[in-house]
Amino acid sequence: MRVRTGKDVLGRAIAAQWRPVTAGSLMAAAHQAGEALVPVVVGVVIDQAVSGGDPGALVRWIAVLALVFVGLSFSFRFGSRAAERAAERAAHDLRIELTERVLDPRGGAETGRLPGALVSIATADAKRVGAVNIAVTAGTAAAAGLLVGAVALLWISVPLGLLVLLGAPPLLWLAHLLGRPLERRSAVEQERASHASGIAADLVAGLRVLKGIGAESAAVTRYRRTSRDSLAATLRAARAEAWHDGSVLALTGVFIAVVALVGGRLAAAGDISVGGLVAAVGLAQFLLTPLSIFSWVNTEFAQGRASAARVASVLSTPPTVTPGTGRAPAPVRGHVRMRGVAHAALRGVDLDVTPGELIGVVAPNPATATALLQCLGRDVDPVSGSIELDGVSLPSLEPGDLRAALLVAAHDAELFEGSLLDNVTAATDRTDVEPALTASGADEVARNLPQGTATVLAERGLTLSGGQRQRVALARALAADPPVLVLHDPTTAIDTVTETRIAAGIRKARRGRTTIVVATSPALLAETDRVVVVDGGVVTAEGTHADLMRDHETYRTTVSA
Repeated sequence: MRVRTGKDVLGRAIAAQWRPVTAGSLMAAAHQAGEALVPVVVGVVIDQAVSGGDPGALVRWIAVLALVFVGLSFSFRFGSRAAERAAERAAHDLRIELTERVLDPRGGAETGRLPGALVSIATADAKRVGAVNIAVTAGTAAAAGLLVGAVALLWISVPLGLLVLLGAPPLLWLAHLLGRPLERRSAVEQERASHASGIAADLVAGLRVLKGIGAESAAVTRYRRTSRDSLAATLRAARAEAWHDGSVLALTGVFIAVVALVGGRLAAAGDISVGGLVAAVGLAQFLLTPLSIFSWVNTEFAQGRASAARVASVLSTPPTVTPGTGRAPAPVRGHVRMRGVAHAALRGVDLDVTPGELIGVVAPNPATATALLQCLGRDVDPVSGSIELDGVSLPSLEPGDLRAALLVAAHDAELFEGSLLDNVTAATDRTDVEPALTASGADEVARNLPQGTATVLAERGLTLSGGQRQRVALARALAADPPVLVLHDPTTAIDTVTETRIAAGIRKARRGRTTIVVATSPALLAETDRVVVVDGGVVTAEGTHADLMRDHETYRTTVSA
C-alpha cells in the first residue's frame, strides 16, 4: 500500500473538485473585484457629477454603480454555492474512502485506534479537509480583490499603488509564520478530542458491563481525566487562534492606516482630486477585507493540514494481511486443513476437518481460541505453517471469495440499528431465513417483541438481553449458510435448556456443511462428530465428547467449569 501524507490528502481533496473550485474562485474573484470597484466608481461620481454639477453624469454613474452591485451580488451567491459544493463533496469522498479502508478485509486501519477516534477522523477531520476548498476559493477572491484594489490605487496615485503592491507580500508572509503554532496546537487538539470520543464510545458500549461490576465511578474518572486533557488542548488551540487572529488584524490595521495616511498627504498636496481621495480612503478600508480573508484562509489551511495528516495516517496504515487474487474451488467442499500453524498462543497446530463434519475445538486457554479464530478468519497470517481450504492456501484467495466460503462468527458479534429481520439477513440475499431463526432460538426472541421480526432494535441491539443478542447473531451466521462456518462460544449467555435445543438446531441446520465450534459448552460439544483439544498451543487429544469427558482430565475440568 502506498504511504500517503497529509499533503497528498489535501492536494487530492482540491484536485478532485477542480471544476466547482474553479467556478467558485472565478465568481468569488468577480465579487471581490466588484467590491474594489465600488469606491472607485463613487470617486468618479464625485469628480465628474457632483463637483462638475452634471445631473446626466450623476444618473449614468449611479446606474453603473447599480450594475456593479448586481454583478457582485450574483457572483457572491453562486460562488459561495460552488465552494460549499466542492467542500461537501470532498468531505464525502474522504468519508467513503476512510470507510472503505476501515472495512477492508485486509484489516489494519483499526490497529491502535479506538472506534470513537476513527469516527472523529471520518467526520470532523474529513470536514476540515473538505473546507480547504472554500479556503482556496476565498484566497483566490482575496488575491483578485487585492490586485484590483492595487491597480485602482496605481491609477489614482502611483505611490499608493506601489505601497500596496510592495507591502502586501511581507504582510502575508508574516501571517503564514504566525499560523505555524496554530497548526501544531490544532493537531494536538484534534488528537485529544478524538481520543476522548473513543473513550466515550467505549464506555457507552460497555455501560451494562460497567454497571454490573460496579465500575461506574472508575469509568467516569477515566473519562473525566481524558476530557480534561482534551479541554486543555482545545483551550491552548483557541488561545493560539485568538493570538494569531489578533496579531494579523493588528498588522493589517497598521498597514491600512499607513495607506490612508499617505493618501491624505497626497490629497493635501493637491496630487490627487477630492474624488481620488474618497476612492483612496474607500479602497484602503476595502483592503482590510481581502487581508482579513487571507488571515482566515491561513487558519483554515493550518487546521486542514493537521486534519489531513490524521486522515492520511488511517489511509496509509499497512494491511494486517496480504490479499490473494485466486478464486475458491467451485463448489467449495469444505475441507479445512491446518499444518504446523503457529501464531501468538498457537505453537504448531495440526488439524484436518473433513467436508460436512461438525467438529468441536476446546482450548483451556482463551488466548489459544482467539489466535485460532484470527488465523481461520485471516485477520492475521500465521508466523509459520499453512491453512488450506479444499487444498488451496488461504493467503492465495481473494478476500471476498474467502469470506464467502469460510465465515468466522465471533463471540462478540455486534448487531446493527434496524429490524431484527434486517440483522439476520445482513449477510445473505436469501428471503427464507425461518430455518435459521428456529435453529438459533431467535424465533422465540421475535415472538416476545412487539412487532416480531419487524421490531426495530436500538444501536448494537442494546434493547435486547445478552442471550437474545447472541441468538440473533447466531441466526445471522446460520442464515449466511457458508460452506465452512466457524462459531465461537455462541451460547455463553443462554440458559441450559435453550442451549441444548440450539445445539440440536445447529446440527440440523448445518447438516452437510462443515462447521467448527470453538467452545466449552457441554451441550454444543455433545452434538459434534468429534472434539479436538488444543492445549499449550498444540493438539493434545481428540475424540467424542463422551470419551474425552471420561478419559481426559484437562478436558473434563475445562468443560465442567
